[in-house]
Amino acid sequence: MANKLSKKPVNGMKDILPREMEIRDYVTSVIKDTYRSYGFTPIETPAMENIANLSNKQGGENEKLIFKVMKRGEKLKIKEAETEEDVVDFGLRYDLTVPLCRYYSNNANDLPSPFKALQIGSVWRADRPQRGRYRQFTQCDIDIIGEQSNMAEIELILATTTTLGKLGFENFEIRINERKILKAMALKAGFTEESFDEVFIILDKMDKIGLEGVRSELVDKGYNLEVVNSYINLFTNLEGKKDVNDAISYLGEELGDTLEENVQQSMREIADAVNAAKIAKFDLVFDPTLVRGMSYYTGTIFEIAIPEFGGSCGGGGRYDEMIGKFTGQSVPACGFSIGFERIILLLLEQDYVIPEAGKKIAYLVDKKLPGERYVEVIKEANELRSQGQSILVVRMNKNKKFQKEQLKKEGYEEFKEFFAD
Repeated sequence: MANKLSKKPVNGMKDILPREMEIRDYVTSVIKDTYRSYGFTPIETPAMENIANLSNKQGGENEKLIFKVMKRGEKLKIKEAETEEDVVDFGLRYDLTVPLCRYYSNNANDLPSPFKALQIGSVWRADRPQRGRYRQFTQCDIDIIGEQSNMAEIELILATTTTLGKLGFENFEIRINERKILKAMALKAGFTEESFDEVFIILDKMDKIGLEGVRSELVDKGYNLEVVNSYINLFTNLEGKKDVNDAISYLGEELGDTLEENVQQSMREIADAVNAAKIAKFDLVFDPTLVRGMSYYTGTIFEIAIPEFGGSCGGGGRYDEMIGKFTGQSVPACGFSIGFERIILLLLEQDYVIPEAGKKIAYLVDKKLPGERYVEVIKEANELRSQGQSILVVRMNKNKKFQKEQLKKEGYEEFKEFFAD
């Protein structure tokens, strides 16, 4: 007996209705126009990557969420002795950074340096679906490859925040930290380098379990109480220091030689440049608890926090060692991913109206309208479309009132009716 067909999409994936699609198209156009004005060039990479690229221990927890693709062939059969490697060769990409690094490694000779890339596309994660989180979703990344200086961070932050400002967001935060600061704080407290990964995983839970929760979990893992308390005190003393320069001044004195002077200088330069040049209304704040889950980050890291969402709406950072995994040569790289799906969710919840959109007019045509008259209606509609108007030509329903109500929900403001004489 054949399986019953399902009209619902796969769990964690969704159908996109016209109202949302209209907003998605508009947001995409704002993103592309803004990022292009900063010199970013659109690129595209395949949906699938070699499984070895996706599972090279650089994607953090996301490597556990890969949708894996089995080798092709009608006669493929999984035998008991076979391992996963014997039957899996590809996977659906879980982000756009790994594909970008492969892309650059493969095409570097044909690309400018530095290379400013813009990439928008679907990614897939076998995640647990929840508000603003899906198994298939759109990511929107900008990356600068080949720029060693903090000019990359400054450009990425300004381009991203300008885009959010154009979409009506204000009073949000860009939280910033540095992986070298995270390591310096851990060393100062007395943790060994071998323990960093575990310590930072626990620290990354700060927004969920709080400072005391982090303290308790570190102690439960067997770390020395004196070391843990010294570590927690560093964060306690930083609680009121959101200004980047204030926080860096404190850390410079507290950490001494543990924190490199060039790291302090770079963070100050980023903060000064962003605050002087920013267009959107937002705050750049230092967040010593910001970790970012991806293990490929090597330097500056940042995250978008929008109050209406209550969580991260994008983030990124510097990943200077990742391209070297493909080429054997270190290439500086830094990127920022805007939380496209969460931005769309917030705009829908706010009943967002696309600004300066052309008036949408609906032509309601009587079913008995003669053919020659119908041709005139189509001609008139097409002439107005050529002038930038949005014209919908549809047959008039019996329940005209209900039809108009539905069309108003789709944004049609004006109606013109055509009856048979």
